[in-house]
Amino acid sequence: MRMIDLIEKKKRGETLDKEEIHFMIQGFVSGEIPDYQMSAMLMAVCFQGMTPEETSELTWAMEYSGDVIDLSPVAGCKVDKHSTGGVGDKTTLILAPIVAACGGRVAKMSGRGLGHTGGTIDKLESIPGFCTSLDRETFFRIVNEIGLCVIGQTGNLVPADKKLYALRDVTATVDCIPLIASSIMSKKLAAGSDAILLDVKTGSGAFMKMPKEAAALAEAMVAIGTAAGRRVAAMITEMDIPLGRMVGNALEVKEAISVLKGEGPEDLVSVCHRLAGEMLLLSGKAEPESVEEQVTEAIDSGRALERFKAMVKAQGGNSEAIDHPELLPKASFTHIVKAKADGYVRHMDTEGIGIASMLLGAGRSRKEDSLDYGAGVELCKKTGDIVHAGEPLAILYASQERLFEESEARLLASYEIGDEKPLLRQKILARTDADGTKFFI
Repeated sequence: MRMIDLIEKKKRGETLDKEEIHFMIQGFVSGEIPDYQMSAMLMAVCFQGMTPEETSELTWAMEYSGDVIDLSPVAGCKVDKHSTGGVGDKTTLILAPIVAACGGRVAKMSGRGLGHTGGTIDKLESIPGFCTSLDRETFFRIVNEIGLCVIGQTGNLVPADKKLYALRDVTATVDCIPLIASSIMSKKLAAGSDAILLDVKTGSGAFMKMPKEAAALAEAMVAIGTAAGRRVAAMITEMDIPLGRMVGNALEVKEAISVLKGEGPEDLVSVCHRLAGEMLLLSGKAEPESVEEQVTEAIDSGRALERFKAMVKAQGGNSEAIDHPELLPKASFTHIVKAKADGYVRHMDTEGIGIASMLLGAGRSRKEDSLDYGAGVELCKKTGDIVHAGEPLAILYASQERLFEESEARLLASYEIGDEKPLLRQKILARTDADGTKFFI
């Protein structure tokens, strides 16, 4: 079998079989197939696509290219959640404690942020002392005792995806649904959970800009997971507006704590209630008629917040910071960004706001960049709000005053202010399962 023949086959729009796909992935990981040939294959896939069967085989070949986590030492049904990335998306910090408080098990591996979207691991590591590198025995023990544990991805989890994504990033082959779906699902399947909820973002702050694109990705991922014998569903959620008011690591931890205390902004609260409910349904810990009541009770009783505190303590973090968020990292300087005109906030370039936060030190432009955990943006006005010239649009937080100028310019360019109040979309747009996608609008 030769890689050049497989490239030619896919270039003609033909279907690759199981043996061909596994040969290709194994050869690429081992170094026998060079980058230039895999680059040609990736471009052929972008132009010709893949069948559902090809996409599933690609996912499984990637999944078994390295470590596969066996979660059988953890009792009960393990449920995972994956977000395709957004600005202000701190939902994992909220959902996992809620699910654990309701008897679920969340044994989660998360990633770091790169670019305008934040990473769950970065947010947790803003809690003083919090450790995201644990051995498996400790990981399993914490999940069994507390119901949740969130760690970083292991070094040899799906090495095929690491190599492929690095290549896709420099060959303009990122925006291809079979490649996106196999990348995400290979990691989720290798992580070992029994049930998986996918939060597929759409809008200006998401990779999939249009709801139909998001639905196509959701359906591809659900099909892969279902074929692998997992319980999988996807929610398509709106990311045309940042989620919540805070963008930045410690700032988002503070906002997550406020939601677990029964407070927090309405958009973030409503999304978290729905996603937590879906995770409980997938894991068999709730029935449709009572799931919302269970989620509400877990928060109102304080049990969800206690689960979060217990996880922080078990992973070496300062649990006092959960009761006293002022102990979390704080920026040395603040700067108020004021509106230049009267009117309604008609639109927000959510990606631009994420970049403004990154420019303050809250995110990375390169993997090796260090983070300022206290940096970020607090949004005072969001789409649909009325604003007057001179009123605060946002507050910037940074450890160096010189960072404010560029960040403010980017943030102001991300706001569109006009005379007419815009119509707002609901935050949850659709649900996808094995039967397809149902839009709620």
